[in-house]
Amino acid sequence: MGNVFVLDHPLIQHKLTHIRDVNTGTKEFRQLVDEVAGLMAFEITRDLPLEEIQVKTPVAEATLKVIAGKKLGLVPILRAGLGMVDGIIKMIPAAKIGHVGLYRDPETLKPVEYYVKLPTDVEERDFIVIDPMLATGGSASAAITSIKNRGAKNIKLMCLVAAPEGVEVLQKDHPDVDIYLAALDEKLDDHGYIVPGLGDAGDRLFGTK
Repeated sequence: MGNVFVLDHPLIQHKLTHIRDVNTGTKEFRQLVDEVAGLMAFEITRDLPLEEIQVKTPVAEATLKVIAGKKLGLVPILRAGLGMVDGIIKMIPAAKIGHVGLYRDPETLKPVEYYVKLPTDVEERDFIVIDPMLATGGSASAAITSIKNRGAKNIKLMCLVAAPEGVEVLQKDHPDVDIYLAALDEKLDDHGYIVPGLGDAGDRLFGTK
């Protein structure tokens, strides 16, 4: 599907199955989301540029590779996106973290921005926007628009599960944004939940209803 990448690594798929399970409690759910986010970080950073430097090992001088000074930024969409940040930061500890807060207007059902805080050097960073669920696509699209309006030029989206409807909205609104998923699910139900999905990611992460 063009710019959509479903990460089918066995470890990701195994852990995602347990994330989906209704019998998985808050503590285990949180840990599994953390682990899957870290595994997804390997794939989403696969194209980072490398450069060679000289290093003296205990045995010899060697020409070896390091990441070529790429500045990365993580932007979780509040609140559920917070549950994936720690797993990614373990892999990319130098990344800076911004936040975007949105709520859904009960009249228009459109996302309304209430909080945005990004690193000061927005134009110099590649950003990964993070949200466990890509359902209707409204929140993710609005968050990406907000980041672009502040100067970001290279953005990727990372989600655990997505519905085709949300992917379609993202591809229409932001065709330049690559989408990384652990699973592309069947559809949205009449209440806007992803089927089979995993329920409400925020409630399951934070133990709320």
